[in-house]
Formats: sequence, C-alpha cells, structure tokens
Amino acid sequence: MTRDGAVSVNLVTGETTYPSDRTPEQDHSVSGDTAGAAGKAVDRAELHREQAAAKKKRRKQRRTYREGEAAAGRPSSRLQFSEADHAKPELQGAIRKSDKAADRLDAAKAAVPSKPPSPQHTNPLSRPIQEAGAAIHGKVREVEQENSGVQSGHLGERGIEKVVGYGNRRVQNWRAERKLKPWRDAAKAEQAVVKANADFYYRKAVAENPQFASNPISRLWQKRKLQKQYAAAYWAAGKTAQAGKTAEATAKAAKKTAQESKRTALFLKRHWKGALIVGGIGLLLVMLLGSLQSCSSMFGGGMSNIMASSYLSEDSDMLAAEESYCAKEDELREYLDTYEATHDYDEYHFDLDEIEHDPYVLISILSALHKGVFTIDQAQGDLQTLFDKQYILTETVTTETRYRTETRTDSEGNTYTVRVPYTWTICTVTLENFDLSHVPVYMMGEEQLSLYATYMSTLGNRPDLFPSSGYVNKYIDNPPTAWEIPAEYLTDERFNTLITEAEKYLGYPYVWGGSSPSTSFDCSGFVSYVLTNSGLCNTGRLGAQGLYNISTPVSDPQPGDLVFFVGTYDTSGVSHVGIYVGDGMMLHCGDPIQYSNLNTSYWQSHFYAYGRPPYN
Repeated sequence: MTRDGAVSVNLVTGETTYPSDRTPEQDHSVSGDTAGAAGKAVDRAELHREQAAAKKKRRKQRRTYREGEAAAGRPSSRLQFSEADHAKPELQGAIRKSDKAADRLDAAKAAVPSKPPSPQHTNPLSRPIQEAGAAIHGKVREVEQENSGVQSGHLGERGIEKVVGYGNRRVQNWRAERKLKPWRDAAKAEQAVVKANADFYYRKAVAENPQFASNPISRLWQKRKLQKQYAAAYWAAGKTAQAGKTAEATAKAAKKTAQESKRTALFLKRHWKGALIVGGIGLLLVMLLGSLQSCSSMFGGGMSNIMASSYLSEDSDMLAAEESYCAKEDELREYLDTYEATHDYDEYHFDLDEIEHDPYVLISILSALHKGVFTIDQAQGDLQTLFDKQYILTETVTTETRYRTETRTDSEGNTYTVRVPYTWTICTVTLENFDLSHVPVYMMGEEQLSLYATYMSTLGNRPDLFPSSGYVNKYIDNPPTAWEIPAEYLTDERFNTLITEAEKYLGYPYVWGGSSPSTSFDCSGFVSYVLTNSGLCNTGRLGAQGLYNISTPVSDPQPGDLVFFVGTYDTSGVSHVGIYVGDGMMLHCGDPIQYSNLNTSYWQSHFYAYGRPPYN
C-alpha cells in the first residue's frame, strides 16, 4: 500500500497498475535543470547589486576628494570683525563660533596631503572568478534536490562566502574612507564656516535692523533666506578661480573707503554680468576683509543685502522696459505737440507738466513688483499701469456764445449792421505729471515698498546702467557728506538723543509716503519717526503742516528745533520740514537723507518758520 492507494506490479513486464480509485499524487518538486537556472539568476542579480553598490561608493569617494580639494584651495574665509562688532554683546556668541569654525577649517586645510590618495585597484580576475563561482553553484543546485546533505552543505558554503565577501568589502571601504579623511574633514569644516559666518551676518542684520526680529516666524524666514543667499553666493564665487583672484586684487582698494568699495563692486558687476556671481564676489570680499560693512547706504545689514539690493533681471529686459516707457512718453509728447493740427477748436489753452521720469525709479518699481526678477513680457502690463498713474491728461471743451458785427443790405439798397451770435469753442488741455517716484506708495504694500526703497538706495548696484540719471550723482558720485556737529551742542541731552536717532538714517532714499526704516522716509515721515522713536515727543505720523501745527514758533532757533518751508512742491501750506542742528544747518529727508545748508538761495526762497515741538 502506498500513499496513492493499492499498487499492482507485474514482475515480468514491470507494468504498474492502481486498483484503488484514489487519484495519484502529482510530483511538484523542482527539477534539477530548473533549480540550476533559477539559482544562476539569483546569483547574477546579487552580483549586479554588489557591483552597483561598489560603483556608487566609488563615486561618493571621488566627490568627497573633489570637495575637499576645492575647500583646501580656496582663500581663507575667516571674518575680520570691527571694534564696533566686538562691542555689541549680542554678537559675541556669533563671533566666537565664526572664529572657532575658521580655526577648525585652517587646521583641516593644513592636514590635507599634497598628493591625492592612491586609487582603489580592482582585481582583473575578480569578474571571471565570480562568473565561474556562479556557474559552479548553478551545477550544485541541479543535483542538491536529490540529496538533503548536499543541499545543506551548499547552503552553509554560500553563507560563508557571503560573510567573507561582506567583510572584505567593509575592509576595503574602511581603508578608502581612512585615506579620504583629510579631504572629508576639510569639506565639512568649510561648510561649518559658511554656516557660522551666515549666522553672524544674520545676527548683525537683526541688531542693526530691529524690524527683522518682529516675530518668530519672520526671524526664521529671514535667517533661512540670508543663509541660503550667503551660501549660494559663496559657492558660486568659489567655483570660479578668477573670481577669487579678482577679489584678492581688489582687497587693498576696498580698505580705503566705502565709496571705493562701491566702485570696485561696480567694476566687478560690469565684467561679470551674472548678478549672483557679483553677490558672491562681494561676499568673498567681506570674508577676506571684514571692512566692507555695507554696499547699501540704506540698510546696514552687511553683505547679506547685496543680492537683495541688486537688480537681478537681464540687462536686455531692463533696457527694453525703459525703452518701452520712453516710447509711451514720446507718443504722448507727439500727441500734444500736434494737438492744434489734429483738433478743430477755436481756442486752446495748455497747462502741461514736463514729460519725464527717472529710469532707476521705473526699474526699481518693476523689480519690487516682481520680487527681484522680471522679463519685458511680464512687465508690459505694469508699464501701462504706471504710465496711466503718472500722467493724468485732462481735455476740457467749453463753449461760449459770442457776437460779431455784420454789414447787411436791405431791399432798398441801404446798408446796416447787425450783431450776430455764434458759438466759440475753447479747449483746455491739462497734463499733470504726478511724479513716478510718488506712485509706489499708492500701489504697493509695505513689503514691496521696502524692496523698492532698497533698490533705490543702491540703484540696484548698477550705476552704470543709466549713468545720465541724476540719482547717480546724488547717491554714487557725490553721496551725502557728514556734518560735524560742535561738541558743545551735544552736551544738551535732549538734542544728543534726537540727533543720535536721526543720524542712523543718513543716506536713506526719499520715498514718497515712507515713514519707517523698512520703507524709507519722506520729509515729514522722517521727522515724525525720529521724534517718536527717540522717546522725546510722540507725534505719531504727521505731515509737514501737522508738525508745524503742534510746534511753537520761535525766532531764535536752537539745535533740536524744526525748520519749515513752503512751495517746495505744488501743495498748499507747509510743504517741507527738517531738524535744525545749529550754525545754519539742518538734517532732513532730501534725496537722500542728508545735512543741508539753510543759507543757500533755494532754501532761503522757500523758508517759512522755525518751530519747537512739544518735547516731553
């Protein structure tokens, strides 16, 4: 009796029959050939996986070597801190971290060998041996199904081979990693320096611009943005050896004055069109020198603002935007010049403002609206909107009934005169140029207005783009000069407090409607902010007339009084205000915020009165 039931075997013929009606069991065991083929497929797949892993590991090791070699070859990234930086308690932690990171980087660079690590050599016979081994294992699998002892022994052998192979690979990788350790340490140390330096510039920016720390979310966003900009610019500068050479060549010139530093940045800008590379070069200068406190006369946040204050659009797009806007102005000018020839009225009256704008104002507005980068196609709609807001054309037609004397002849041939009425048409054409620089406050939120003010403070770091602009002379060629206030005036504690707050904003651009450091100022916004934030007189946000209304007129002005003007632009009442600092000088928000002499013919012709605010 078998598992298939009763079996009848004819011993003569060898025939086997099954008297039972039970269905014979099927043999589902794998044949030797099938087992061998499957085993070979498994072995090949495992071999391919090991080879792919080894190849990936070698690529990673080569990348580690390249990064370390590049880090060792770059100039020192140690920051040079000024006495003012060391005097600020909030910067001490960041300074220590930056110095320690630079020390570790210097040590890691010194430990990098002059010779590259010896390459890993693979045994040329390894592949044939592996193929032969796979073939042998496949043959064993063909017969191991017939003998459990062979199967068990084969499994044990395969396990030992895997353990030995794994251990051999680990040893080889350990030796390779050990050889690469100096290069890996240099790359990691450089990354740590970049992070520490970016953290220092962030903390410095927060210390000098309190609005950055308005809330935790704002702080986190600002810090990450600054770190990304710093790191991107640093690596971009490091990729070009010539960028490093250019930075070193300009280092001595950058030590003299901040103005010379701006001109150096301009030179680099003209020769390296990529704005990101320019920002990187500027950052590298800071790491080498530490003396470039700021490329922006407005925001003293160090080099973190270079990229944020630069025009990043292509020159072709910016020039095309200016050309398109000028074309619109030319079309308007042609329309007005030929107005009488193209219209049919009896009388014309024209009251026309000048048709003009400054190109930096236009490009700064477009850059702010598009968060830094725009194309001419993207800007077309904005150009028309700005044009419509700047130029307000009014055409008014009125009619009058007038009389003329006519001579007529009656039926008898006698002549007589009569007064005949007729209609006389009068067209009055008025063009108001609202001033393009006044438009942003009416169409931008605070964030966009802040960007606009930033671009205007630096002219996008591109004074070469529109060299005929008046802003180049005021901001770049002849920036505001300092005024040394006599020491005896500063003994007045109230005036000392006031002027200390006011001088923080020297060089900020004039922004119509601006009333805070984040958006910059207009004349009354500047005075209102200084009075309030110095803690001497909480005025809130007042206009020039409002500041005059709360002040007491004085005939013998003292430092700290206000000085008022009329007729500086087309408005009724007081139109301008500044802070009197003595000796016929005032500090006011002109264009930009600066000291000015009151004894010039212009200010004398518009002078109105002195007034003393209601100080606490």
